[in-house]
Amino acid sequence: MTRGRIRAKLRQSHLYTFTCFRQGTADAEAPHSFDGPGFSRIVYCNQPQVHSKKPLYYTSNNISTTKYNIITFLPKAIFEQFRRVANLYFLLAAILSLTPVAPFSAVSMIAPLAFVVGLSMAKEALEDWRRFIQDMKVNTRKASIHKGNGVFGFKPWQRIRVGDVVKVEKDQFFPADLLLLSSSYDDGICYVETMNLDGETNLKVKRSLEVTLPLDDDGTFNDFRATIKCEDPNPSLYTFVGNFEYERQVYPLDPSQILLRDSKLRNTAFVYGVVIFTGHDSKVMQNATQSPSKRSRIERKMDQIIYILFTLLVVISLISSIGFAVKTKYQMPDWWYLQPNNTTNLYNPKKPALSGIFHLVTALILYGYLIPISLYVSIEVVKVLQATFINQDIHMYDEETGNTAQARTSNLNEELGQVDTILSDKTGTLTCNQMDFLKCSIAGSAYGSGSSEVELAAAKQMAIDLEEQGNELSNFPMHKNSTGDSWNNTSALGATEIELETVVTSKDEKEHKHVIKGFSFEDIRLMGGNWSKEPNADVIELFLRILAVCHTAIPERNEEIGGFNYEAESPDEGSFLVAAREFGFEFCKRTHTSVHVRERYVSSGQPVEREYQILNLLEFTSKRKRMSVIVRDEDGQIFLLCKGADSIIFDRLAKNGRMYEEATTRHLNEYGESGLRTLALAYKKLEESEYSAWNSEFMKAKTSIGPDRDAMLERVSDAMERELILVGATAVEDKLQKGVPQCIDKLAQAGLKLWVLTGDKMETAINIGFACSLLRQGMKQICITVNPDVQTQDGKEAVKENILMQITNNSQMIKLEKDPHAAFALIIDGKTLEHALADDMKHQFLGLAVDCASVICCRVSPKQKALVTRLVKEGTGKTTLAIGDGANDVGMIQEADIGVGISGVEGMQAVMASDFSIAQFRFLERLLVVHGHWCYKRIAQMICYFFYKNIAFGLTLFYFEAFTGFSGQSVYDDWYMLLFNVILTSLPVISLGVFEQDVSSEVCLQFPALYQQGPRNLFFDWYRIFGWMGNGLYTSLIIFFLNIIIFYDQAFRSAGQTADMSAVGTTMFTCIICAVNCQIALTMSHFTWIQHLFVWGSITTWYIFLLLYGMTSPLFSGTAYQILVEALAPAPMYWCATLLVIVTCNLPYLVHISFQRSFNPMDHHIIQEIKYYRKDVEDQYMWTRERSKARQETKIGFSARVDAKIRQLRGKLQKKQSPTATNVQTPLS
Repeated sequence: MTRGRIRAKLRQSHLYTFTCFRQGTADAEAPHSFDGPGFSRIVYCNQPQVHSKKPLYYTSNNISTTKYNIITFLPKAIFEQFRRVANLYFLLAAILSLTPVAPFSAVSMIAPLAFVVGLSMAKEALEDWRRFIQDMKVNTRKASIHKGNGVFGFKPWQRIRVGDVVKVEKDQFFPADLLLLSSSYDDGICYVETMNLDGETNLKVKRSLEVTLPLDDDGTFNDFRATIKCEDPNPSLYTFVGNFEYERQVYPLDPSQILLRDSKLRNTAFVYGVVIFTGHDSKVMQNATQSPSKRSRIERKMDQIIYILFTLLVVISLISSIGFAVKTKYQMPDWWYLQPNNTTNLYNPKKPALSGIFHLVTALILYGYLIPISLYVSIEVVKVLQATFINQDIHMYDEETGNTAQARTSNLNEELGQVDTILSDKTGTLTCNQMDFLKCSIAGSAYGSGSSEVELAAAKQMAIDLEEQGNELSNFPMHKNSTGDSWNNTSALGATEIELETVVTSKDEKEHKHVIKGFSFEDIRLMGGNWSKEPNADVIELFLRILAVCHTAIPERNEEIGGFNYEAESPDEGSFLVAAREFGFEFCKRTHTSVHVRERYVSSGQPVEREYQILNLLEFTSKRKRMSVIVRDEDGQIFLLCKGADSIIFDRLAKNGRMYEEATTRHLNEYGESGLRTLALAYKKLEESEYSAWNSEFMKAKTSIGPDRDAMLERVSDAMERELILVGATAVEDKLQKGVPQCIDKLAQAGLKLWVLTGDKMETAINIGFACSLLRQGMKQICITVNPDVQTQDGKEAVKENILMQITNNSQMIKLEKDPHAAFALIIDGKTLEHALADDMKHQFLGLAVDCASVICCRVSPKQKALVTRLVKEGTGKTTLAIGDGANDVGMIQEADIGVGISGVEGMQAVMASDFSIAQFRFLERLLVVHGHWCYKRIAQMICYFFYKNIAFGLTLFYFEAFTGFSGQSVYDDWYMLLFNVILTSLPVISLGVFEQDVSSEVCLQFPALYQQGPRNLFFDWYRIFGWMGNGLYTSLIIFFLNIIIFYDQAFRSAGQTADMSAVGTTMFTCIICAVNCQIALTMSHFTWIQHLFVWGSITTWYIFLLLYGMTSPLFSGTAYQILVEALAPAPMYWCATLLVIVTCNLPYLVHISFQRSFNPMDHHIIQEIKYYRKDVEDQYMWTRERSKARQETKIGFSARVDAKIRQLRGKLQKKQSPTATNVQTPLS
């Protein structure tokens, strides 16, 4: 039977008592009454032409996430470029170069600036073009639109208009915000997946108005006309107010009739809807924030350095201009050869102040080499190449999807190495949205021998840590016994005291086992009908029947395998049904009044199909934390079957229903420690009279009208769900994405904090917290929630006071905690967060959150995610990274310093808004710990070196000018100066920024604490910056004065002549080129042939240039004609001076680094030395010890669990071996 035929027979609205109950027309709610601002939207259904012109013209359905468009690109991109202080300075210098006071030609100033700015703008344009292409992929999706006369045709999304009637088919995304008119179901319901909006995977049920149910075929829309009056566009995903005017009647609208853009139609063949909000008016786009222009902290700090250098530039220019004015006034009249009586204002002894002012402009341009114009373009080139390496990293390639990591913007590469806090979505980011039935507890007996991913990973980590700490544990005083040495006993103790499950299935066995999606249960006692041989077989049978009957799922026949697939509202329900099927209770059919279960392994030996009549269904809500179904079996007996959170179920147990409570509680605790999601199952047998009396009350509440309807239903339902009998509990594994727990553990060891922001229920988020070791047993959970009593009895101020009191009390509790190993976890929901994020409370909330080891925010809207991210970013002043995979994560991705999108199954909105994209969460470890660490150190060292070499070069110009009476004369040829930054020193510094590695990628992952060098900013703090500047100052002094001393009055040529200015200038320039390139060689830790080529090739290039330049005509080369061949090369003084100056310049750095490595080494220095002497191969114990020391002390992740277990083990060892302990030898257990 086809799916459509099965579905068409169902009237699902009978199943939903709270949200989907359809009232009779006689009892229908009155239409909404609203006037004034905020409710001005009018939509004429099936008349989109009305909305093509004002006053009813609304925004188009075209969306854009780009920073620029054709009109704004030039002004905005130019503004971005000249936000950089250096570019602003060079723009001013380029303008002044057009005047007579310029010491250089205008072209030599304008051309480099145009090149640098043009290249940067081209890069920005390329990155924005990629965003535009992604937008176009969305805008050009096709949707089926009513074209008139009952005919539907396809149009791209961007051409959809308000008022259009749209037909959406199964598994398609809604192209705009729609009003649901009808569906393939008779009663107009449909199932919607909103994971892109709120991160939830459970399906939402939407229902159309009863009056539009007949509009269920293309032809019925030929004459369809209606008017919608509703609220204006707003970002609230969970509210909607409006009226629907149709056939002279007015009907109220609510959120249950609204289908939001980017949610997906599921389990429904098709729906018809009319467009209400398009494009940026849709609620998902209203939740989006403006795509910001992000700049890294290093780049912002670089501006501060530019300010310092600019101040230095102004100071030395002022000194130069004052010196020039003094020389002009007092000495120039005596210099007859300058014709002082025949000069312009540039050299006028009669107006020395004016001449000094003109000379100030000349000096500002002349000393411009202090501010490196090529710095920005070099950084742009380096960042693009770094991004290329990130994109091509094979270790971040996902074989399943074929997706690679993508650096969508290269502006923030170094920021990856300075992250302090990660804010992560849960669904689709940490989890796979797949539940596996793993274990269960029935009648006080635990079933299921398999181990969760958390258990296996923790066991592996614990084995490593126990091995590393073996020698430390063996130092405890142990009594010898006859069986062998003490450590054997310690090992035995470790195996039992730590309660470590060692259920390890071999890879071969797992590979040959048939994989059943949603079912990873392993226990022969229940499989294959063996449960019937268990002591409590009747309880087990009831347990399995509850799994097969207590749900709202729909079966769908799978023609390929001959069985059924289940379309459930939540993945948990789906896994329960798969488990029931594997145990022999197959849910096979649902009608609007009953469910059918095919039971195998019955006494007759033949499968039997049993029908259970559904009398009532009390659905699951986050407030109730349970769901129940009241059924009548084939014998006429009435049962209430219930499943829910253990705390809720246990409170409702009858005195005679607590037989298995103690054992079940113990099992639930074990399952929670293993990171599994748990539910308790219970039942209650009802008498006919008891049920009839209750049902009359229930129907009275169900058909009531008014604001108290839900409260009445809750009260009546609660009365029924009492005096239950406990049957058992389930444990399902919310399958984390591959490698998530290990990744979180490594990030925690690297010193990073992790916050989880999710739209899911609090229970779900807590379970995932346990699964990925953000939470653990023994960690104190601080739950900040709105007290329902306070909320109903008092006003908003009382609620805020209550929340503030909770925050204050918990902050005080943390401060008073004496145990250094105590860990706290903060859990808060969206409603509470609304108050906590208020201006008068947010800093107290942040203070509490920062004191906690992990933070989980549940039921948060996309806007709240962005606000929390902004609070952390601005409140802590540290680098934040947000990671998510859906449209609901776009706000926080854009708000964070770094946004990372998961290129997973659900759309590309997160990726389109992100700075970096990866295929799975586990790749974040390599992106940060390896690429982030490298990029930060590379960029930091590169910038420091850039300022060093430019100070070393620029100050020699100042010294020479002072030496020559502040004349404005340059000691270097113009071509030397032009080539200095462009060719002779640019490639080595680029190779440093691209290829430098203090340690290899493997070592970065083995020693995650190395990452903290970035957040602590060890390589770009003011101490290091001023150190490099001081090195540049020292180098400039040595180069200038040592050369002057050597050449001042010494014979240079064989005939006894002294050196002229060109010879001294060329020698000084040779010293600069050699000294700064030797300095960068000393700075590098990792050499490739490319670095050797660039460093030594740059020095060689200088000599080749000097040779070729000297061979050109004197009209071109001027005083440099044949300078190398005829003047410098034959003179031993030239070579001796060059060698002496180079050694003297680099000797202090060599001494400093040698002293540091010997007496105060940094972490990477120790690792480099270990690797150099191959101690990691020859002395494994030392290598392992250093690795264990290189972990940041953390309170989350596997390592925290293991450390807690080892502390527990040590404590027990000390107790057992204490002097007060008995001397009697007892077996360790």
